[in-house]
Amino acid sequence: MSTPHQVPTYPDLVRALADRGLLNGRWRQVFEAVPRSRFVPADVWRQLPDRCEPVVGTDAWLALVNSDEPVVTQLDDGAVGGPGVATSSNSMPSMVARMLGLLDVGDGMRVLEVGTGTGYVAALLCERLGDDLVHSVELDPVVARQAADALARTGYRPHLRVGDGEQPWPGLGPVDRLISTCALRYVPYGLLRQVRPGGVVVAPLAREFWSGALAQLRVQDDGTAAGPFRGGATYMPMRAHRVPDLHEVRGRGRARASGLDPARLLDLGFALFARARLPGVRLVHKDTDEGVQVWVTREDGSGATAVTGQEVWQYGPGFLWEEIERAWWEYESAGRPGAEQFGLTVTDRGQQVWLWDPREVIRPARA
Repeated sequence: MSTPHQVPTYPDLVRALADRGLLNGRWRQVFEAVPRSRFVPADVWRQLPDRCEPVVGTDAWLALVNSDEPVVTQLDDGAVGGPGVATSSNSMPSMVARMLGLLDVGDGMRVLEVGTGTGYVAALLCERLGDDLVHSVELDPVVARQAADALARTGYRPHLRVGDGEQPWPGLGPVDRLISTCALRYVPYGLLRQVRPGGVVVAPLAREFWSGALAQLRVQDDGTAAGPFRGGATYMPMRAHRVPDLHEVRGRGRARASGLDPARLLDLGFALFARARLPGVRLVHKDTDEGVQVWVTREDGSGATAVTGQEVWQYGPGFLWEEIERAWWEYESAGRPGAEQFGLTVTDRGQQVWLWDPREVIRPARA
């Protein structure tokens, strides 16, 4: 005799996050008090590797909402008849827990969230700190209105603003903590100016060379900020920071033997190293029966594709795959440092990735 299908519950999800060490006593109480379902609309999608799949039926909706998965809540910036690209979501709960833990908030601290989304993170912050200490900005007016409604229905009233989160909040003054729930290609210096010296910024950097990473920065007295990377993080980019995954490639292909299995490139530590050594180079991949296939491109029209166990094909000017291999051997010579050994410094002149120490900046390689 078959048994009824057990739909997961939100307490099950919170318990699982706590068992993984992602929620301490205070944050566990906060998560328990703020059910995720109150911030997820009825029409949602599950993100698959190649598309977004509509979620049909109450049980399927509950199963997704009460799981440790992101829930896509908007396609194509809300336009009708688009290609079906996810443009807003309720983030994976384990990632939310990680980011809030890294934010290191304390009683009485003022927090600015960039990217209100569904309002779930703002509600968690309100439950932890109180409404008046939480500020959240959202660019999309439709998304912002839905979040404001959900927050009001659940009894939370943080300070909300519709606007560009990359720009300073007029009249806000310095906050103690800043969290971005959209990915950034770079950390805008204007955001740092919103955070007091000694304050903390937690933000995901957008994928360029394969994978995104989570940065935890502390603002210094001189207005700069520096801190380590804290593992991988894949978020939808801020709209102003969106770029195509790959550049346009020019020229006929040239084949050569590969001296490196492309699967070895799919390492977050190497992604951070390569991003600094080869700025502007983008890499994407897909799994194959034998391993992986990767594509790399650069703005000058050069590109390459490599498949595990097969030849490499290069296109356009230069020899991009040789540059990739050279960067890999440099990374291996350094002992293949893990992602947690890398960090980021942001100043009014830009940002720099470093290894082990902020003084050990990784400089761009010469092509």
